Amino acid sequence: MKQHTQYLSVAALAVAANLCTVAEDAPKGTWETSAGANLGLTSGNSETFTAGLNIISLRKWSKNELSFTADVNYGENTTKSIAAGPPPTLVETKSTTTQNYGAGLQYNRLVWEDRGYFLGKVDGRQDKIAGVDYRFSLNPGVGYYFLKDKTYELSGEFGPGFVLEELKGRSSESYVTLRAGEKFKWNISDHARLFQDAEYLPRVEDFGDYVLNASVKLEADLSKHMAMNITVRDTFRSRPADFAPGIARKKNDVQLTAGISYKF
Repeated sequence: MKQHTQYLSVAALAVAANLCTVAEDAPKGTWETSAGANLGLTSGNSETFTAGLNIISLRKWSKNELSFTADVNYGENTTKSIAAGPPPTLVETKSTTTQNYGAGLQYNRLVWEDRGYFLGKVDGRQDKIAGVDYRFSLNPGVGYYFLKDKTYELSGEFGPGFVLEELKGRSSESYVTLRAGEKFKWNISDHARLFQDAEYLPRVEDFGDYVLNASVKLEADLSKHMAMNITVRDTFRSRPADFAPGIARKKNDVQLTAGISYKF
Protein backbone atom coordinates (compact mmCIF):
# COMPACT_ATOMS: atom_id res chain seq x y z
CA MET A 1 0.00 0.00 0.00
CA LYS A 2 1.28 3.43 -0.83
CA GLN A 3 1.74 5.28 2.43
CA HIS A 4 1.70 8.73 0.82
CA THR A 5 -1.75 8.03 -0.61
CA GLN A 6 -3.06 7.21 2.86
CA TYR A 7 -1.51 10.34 4.39
CA LEU A 8 -2.91 12.51 1.60
CA SER A 9 -6.42 11.12 2.13
CA VAL A 10 -6.26 11.66 5.90
CA ALA A 11 -5.05 15.21 5.31
CA ALA A 12 -7.88 15.86 2.86
CA LEU A 13 -10.44 14.81 5.45
CA ALA A 14 -8.80 17.04 8.06
CA VAL A 15 -8.88 20.02 5.69
CA ALA A 16 -12.55 19.35 4.92
CA ALA A 17 -13.38 19.33 8.63
CA ASN A 18 -11.55 22.64 9.13
CA LEU A 19 -13.39 24.23 6.20
CA CYS A 20 -16.69 23.21 7.75
CA THR A 21 -15.79 25.12 10.94
CA VAL A 22 -14.41 28.20 9.19
CA ALA A 23 -17.43 28.51 6.84
CA GLU A 24 -20.04 27.99 9.56
CA ASP A 25 -21.62 31.42 8.96
CA ALA A 26 -21.25 31.53 5.16
CA PRO A 27 -24.39 32.80 3.38
CA LYS A 28 -26.55 30.19 1.68
CA GLY A 29 -26.61 30.29 -2.11
CA THR A 30 -29.24 29.36 -4.66
CA TRP A 31 -27.99 25.80 -4.84
CA GLU A 32 -28.15 23.38 -1.90
CA THR A 33 -24.93 21.39 -2.18
CA SER A 34 -23.36 18.67 -0.06
CA ALA A 35 -19.78 17.45 -0.66
CA GLY A 36 -18.67 14.35 1.24
CA ALA A 37 -15.69 12.08 1.80
CA ASN A 38 -15.14 8.69 3.40
CA LEU A 39 -11.99 6.80 4.32
CA GLY A 40 -11.18 3.35 5.70
CA LEU A 41 -7.85 1.81 6.76
CA THR A 42 -6.80 -1.48 8.33
CA SER A 43 -3.33 -2.91 8.98
CA GLY A 44 -1.75 -6.16 10.09
CA ASN A 45 -1.57 -9.44 8.19
CA SER A 46 -3.92 -7.87 5.68
CA GLU A 47 -3.94 -4.16 4.86
CA THR A 48 -6.89 -2.43 3.26
CA PHE A 49 -7.42 1.10 2.04
CA THR A 50 -10.72 2.54 0.83
CA ALA A 51 -11.62 6.12 -0.04
CA GLY A 52 -14.49 7.92 -1.70
CA LEU A 53 -15.68 11.38 -2.66
CA ASN A 54 -19.19 12.48 -3.60
CA ILE A 55 -21.20 15.61 -4.31
CA ILE A 56 -24.97 16.17 -4.34
CA SER A 57 -26.44 19.46 -5.52
CA LEU A 58 -30.09 20.52 -5.72
CA ARG A 59 -31.81 23.67 -6.91
CA LYS A 60 -35.55 24.41 -6.77
CA TRP A 61 -37.17 27.51 -8.26
CA SER A 62 -40.70 28.28 -9.39
CA LYS A 63 -41.91 24.97 -10.86
CA ASN A 64 -38.46 23.57 -11.59
CA GLU A 65 -36.20 21.07 -9.79
CA LEU A 66 -32.64 20.36 -10.92
CA SER A 67 -30.33 17.85 -9.21
CA PHE A 68 -26.75 16.77 -9.85
CA THR A 69 -24.81 13.89 -8.28
CA ALA A 70 -21.27 12.56 -8.74
CA ASP A 71 -19.11 10.09 -6.86
CA VAL A 72 -15.79 8.25 -7.08
CA ASN A 73 -14.73 5.23 -4.99
CA TYR A 74 -11.45 3.35 -4.80
CA GLY A 75 -10.15 0.52 -2.61
CA GLU A 76 -7.18 -1.85 -2.52
CA ASN A 77 -6.09 -4.79 -0.41
CA THR A 78 -2.56 -5.93 0.43
CA THR A 79 -1.88 -9.41 1.81
CA LYS A 80 1.45 -10.71 3.11
CA SER A 81 2.80 -14.26 3.00
CA ILE A 82 6.11 -16.07 3.43
CA ALA A 83 7.53 -17.77 0.36
CA ALA A 84 9.53 -20.95 1.04
CA GLY A 85 13.30 -20.49 0.91
CA PRO A 86 16.02 -20.78 1.25
CA PRO A 87 15.98 -18.09 2.37
CA PRO A 88 12.28 -17.44 3.22
CA THR A 89 11.09 -14.16 1.73
CA LEU A 90 8.15 -11.89 2.47
CA VAL A 91 5.75 -11.57 -0.45
CA GLU A 92 3.17 -8.81 -0.73
CA THR A 93 0.20 -9.21 -3.05
CA LYS A 94 -1.86 -6.16 -3.95
CA SER A 95 -5.30 -6.18 -5.51
CA THR A 96 -7.86 -3.52 -6.33
CA THR A 97 -11.15 -4.19 -4.56
CA THR A 98 -13.16 -1.11 -5.56
CA GLN A 99 -12.85 1.19 -8.56
CA ASN A 100 -15.97 2.95 -9.76
CA TYR A 101 -17.18 6.43 -10.52
CA GLY A 102 -20.17 8.11 -12.09
CA ALA A 103 -22.37 11.19 -12.39
CA GLY A 104 -26.02 11.97 -12.98
CA LEU A 105 -28.27 14.93 -13.79
CA GLN A 106 -32.08 15.12 -13.46
CA TYR A 107 -34.53 17.91 -14.28
CA ASN A 108 -38.16 17.95 -13.13
CA ARG A 109 -40.88 20.32 -14.38
CA LEU A 110 -43.74 20.43 -11.87
CA VAL A 111 -47.36 20.24 -13.05
CA TRP A 112 -50.68 19.04 -11.60
CA GLU A 113 -50.72 21.22 -8.48
CA ASP A 114 -46.96 20.68 -8.01
CA ARG A 115 -47.48 16.97 -7.32
CA GLY A 116 -46.85 15.58 -10.77
CA TYR A 117 -43.87 16.36 -12.97
CA PHE A 118 -42.23 15.66 -16.30
CA LEU A 119 -38.59 14.59 -16.00
CA GLY A 120 -35.40 14.16 -17.96
CA LYS A 121 -32.57 12.10 -16.46
CA VAL A 122 -29.10 11.30 -17.79
CA ASP A 123 -26.28 9.45 -16.06
CA GLY A 124 -23.01 7.66 -16.77
CA ARG A 125 -20.96 5.15 -14.81
CA GLN A 126 -17.86 2.97 -14.94
CA ASP A 127 -17.08 0.05 -12.62
CA LYS A 128 -13.82 -1.76 -13.34
CA ILE A 129 -14.36 -4.52 -10.76
CA ALA A 130 -17.84 -5.34 -12.07
CA GLY A 131 -16.53 -5.29 -15.65
CA VAL A 132 -18.53 -2.23 -16.72
CA ASP A 133 -16.25 -0.24 -19.05
CA TYR A 134 -18.98 2.38 -19.40
CA ARG A 135 -22.74 2.73 -19.18
CA PHE A 136 -24.67 5.84 -20.27
CA SER A 137 -28.42 6.11 -19.96
CA LEU A 138 -30.99 8.70 -21.00
CA ASN A 139 -34.44 8.56 -19.38
CA PRO A 140 -37.38 10.89 -20.02
CA GLY A 141 -40.56 10.20 -18.08
CA VAL A 142 -43.22 11.32 -15.64
CA GLY A 143 -43.29 11.36 -11.86
CA TYR A 144 -45.66 12.03 -8.99
CA TYR A 145 -45.19 13.06 -5.34
CA PHE A 146 -47.45 10.79 -3.27
CA LEU A 147 -46.18 12.51 -0.11
CA LYS A 148 -44.79 16.01 0.01
CA ASP A 149 -44.58 17.83 3.33
CA LYS A 150 -42.01 18.94 5.89
CA THR A 151 -41.58 15.41 7.26
CA TYR A 152 -41.98 13.04 4.31
CA GLU A 153 -41.39 13.05 0.57
CA LEU A 154 -42.30 9.99 -1.53
CA SER A 155 -42.32 10.03 -5.31
CA GLY A 156 -42.66 7.47 -8.09
CA GLU A 157 -41.26 7.75 -11.63
CA PHE A 158 -41.83 5.88 -14.88
CA GLY A 159 -40.74 6.22 -18.49
CA PRO A 160 -38.73 4.82 -21.41
CA GLY A 161 -34.95 4.89 -21.63
CA PHE A 162 -31.98 4.49 -23.93
CA VAL A 163 -28.73 2.81 -22.83
CA LEU A 164 -25.28 2.78 -24.41
CA GLU A 165 -22.84 0.46 -22.67
CA GLU A 166 -19.80 -1.77 -22.99
CA LEU A 167 -19.13 -4.70 -20.67
CA LYS A 168 -15.99 -6.80 -20.37
CA GLY A 169 -16.12 -9.68 -22.80
CA ARG A 170 -18.76 -8.01 -24.95
CA SER A 171 -18.79 -5.42 -27.69
CA SER A 172 -20.38 -1.99 -27.26
CA GLU A 173 -24.16 -2.04 -27.65
CA SER A 174 -27.18 0.25 -27.36
CA TYR A 175 -30.76 -0.69 -26.56
CA VAL A 176 -34.12 0.62 -25.30
CA THR A 177 -35.18 0.13 -21.70
CA LEU A 178 -38.02 0.99 -19.36
CA ARG A 179 -37.41 2.71 -16.04
CA ALA A 180 -39.53 2.48 -12.90
CA GLY A 181 -38.17 4.27 -9.84
CA GLU A 182 -39.09 5.68 -6.45
CA LYS A 183 -37.51 8.12 -3.98
CA PHE A 184 -38.22 8.59 -0.29
CA LYS A 185 -37.03 11.18 2.22
CA TRP A 186 -37.84 11.24 5.94
CA ASN A 187 -36.89 14.21 8.08
CA ILE A 188 -36.58 12.26 11.32
CA SER A 189 -35.85 15.45 13.27
CA ASP A 190 -34.37 18.89 12.68
CA HIS A 191 -30.91 17.29 12.67
CA ALA A 192 -31.39 13.80 11.18
CA ARG A 193 -32.66 12.53 7.83
CA LEU A 194 -33.17 9.24 5.99
CA PHE A 195 -32.92 8.98 2.19
CA GLN A 196 -33.90 5.94 0.13
CA ASP A 197 -34.23 5.33 -3.61
CA ALA A 198 -34.55 2.45 -6.05
CA GLU A 199 -34.90 2.00 -9.80
CA TYR A 200 -35.59 -0.97 -12.07
CA LEU A 201 -34.35 -0.85 -15.69
CA PRO A 202 -35.26 -3.87 -17.86
CA ARG A 203 -34.31 -4.19 -21.53
CA VAL A 204 -37.47 -3.88 -23.61
CA GLU A 205 -36.61 -6.75 -25.98
CA ASP A 206 -35.63 -9.08 -23.11
CA PHE A 207 -37.05 -8.45 -19.61
CA GLY A 208 -34.69 -11.10 -18.22
CA ASP A 209 -31.83 -8.64 -18.80
CA TYR A 210 -32.18 -5.84 -16.26
CA VAL A 211 -30.36 -3.62 -13.76
CA LEU A 212 -31.67 -2.83 -10.29
CA ASN A 213 -30.13 0.05 -8.31
CA ALA A 214 -30.99 0.92 -4.71
CA SER A 215 -29.52 2.96 -1.87
CA VAL A 216 -30.25 3.98 1.72
CA LYS A 217 -28.52 6.86 3.51
CA LEU A 218 -28.83 7.96 7.14
CA GLU A 219 -27.52 11.48 7.81
CA ALA A 220 -27.09 13.35 11.11
CA ASP A 221 -25.92 16.94 11.56
CA LEU A 222 -22.76 17.68 13.50
CA SER A 223 -23.10 21.44 12.99
CA LYS A 224 -24.94 23.86 10.71
CA HIS A 225 -22.83 22.89 7.70
CA MET A 226 -21.28 19.55 8.65
CA ALA A 227 -22.93 16.12 8.87
CA MET A 228 -21.97 12.48 9.24
CA ASN A 229 -23.62 9.76 7.18
CA ILE A 230 -23.83 6.02 6.60
CA THR A 231 -24.77 4.82 3.13
CA VAL A 232 -25.59 1.39 1.66
CA ARG A 233 -25.68 1.06 -2.13
CA ASP A 234 -26.72 -2.06 -4.03
CA THR A 235 -26.45 -2.74 -7.78
CA PHE A 236 -27.91 -5.97 -9.14
CA ARG A 237 -27.25 -6.93 -12.76
CA SER A 238 -29.18 -9.99 -13.90
CA ARG A 239 -26.53 -10.73 -16.54
CA PRO A 240 -23.11 -9.51 -15.36
CA ALA A 241 -20.10 -8.97 -17.57
CA ASP A 242 -18.64 -12.17 -19.00
CA PHE A 243 -16.23 -14.18 -16.89
CA ALA A 244 -12.54 -13.45 -17.26
CA PRO A 245 -9.65 -15.81 -16.42
CA GLY A 246 -9.47 -16.09 -12.65
CA ILE A 247 -12.51 -13.82 -12.15
CA ALA A 248 -16.02 -14.98 -11.31
CA ARG A 249 -18.25 -11.93 -11.46
CA LYS A 250 -21.35 -11.96 -9.27
CA LYS A 251 -24.69 -10.41 -10.09
CA ASN A 252 -24.87 -8.32 -6.93
CA ASP A 253 -22.54 -5.55 -5.71
CA VAL A 254 -23.13 -4.03 -2.26
CA GLN A 255 -21.16 -1.08 -0.91
CA LEU A 256 -21.26 0.26 2.66
CA THR A 257 -19.60 3.60 3.42
CA ALA A 258 -19.47 6.00 6.35
CA GLY A 259 -18.10 9.52 6.15
CA ILE A 260 -18.61 13.24 6.64
CA SER A 261 -20.16 15.85 4.37
CA TYR A 262 -20.09 19.63 4.14
CA LYS A 263 -23.27 21.49 3.16
CA PHE A 264 -23.16 24.89 1.50
